[in-house]
Amino acid sequence: MRTISILITFLFLSWLTCATSRGSDNGDTYVREACSVTRYHDLCMHSLASFSHTAGRSPSKWARAGVSVTIGEAKNASQYLNKLKKDRIMRGRNRIALSDCIECFQDAIDNLHKSLGILRKLDATNFDTQMGDLTTWLSAALTDEDTCLDGFEDRSSKQVKMLLNQVSRVTYITSNALALVNKLAAAGLGSLNGP
Repeated sequence: MRTISILITFLFLSWLTCATSRGSDNGDTYVREACSVTRYHDLCMHSLASFSHTAGRSPSKWARAGVSVTIGEAKNASQYLNKLKKDRIMRGRNRIALSDCIECFQDAIDNLHKSLGILRKLDATNFDTQMGDLTTWLSAALTDEDTCLDGFEDRSSKQVKMLLNQVSRVTYITSNALALVNKLAAAGLGSLNGP
């Protein structure tokens, strides 16, 4: 009797392991499919992997996930920039550039929030207009983030290098979000009622 119990337990655990690995394969497939249109493919897959099972093959859910992740990254970068300013680490021209950068990031975050608001209430009647607004606001956010990098001198200093890396990461993630929105726009109205 004990042998049968062990055998049943073993078979159940084997089945469970198989089912779990198949589920993660689907998740990998979903995020890989979604990120196939992005410029920074590896970063996309890494930053959006946790959305695989909820987004599935839905272009609207992937676009929403992309913008949500971008907002989080932009807020983290903004906090980092504000800390740099508060700690008075940068001097002269770089301090002025830092203030400009902080302002650019606030504008970018505002545009990202507008984008997410639209993605949360997509509808067939206004789809084309909504896609136009999304593209405009995400492009504006990307421009704001790029503009943030202007004006820094002595780019070899440790603080400026770290800032440039942090801001560049946000621009890459924003670029990926814009690609996911463009994929949604190309998928059209039918994608709103998809899986």
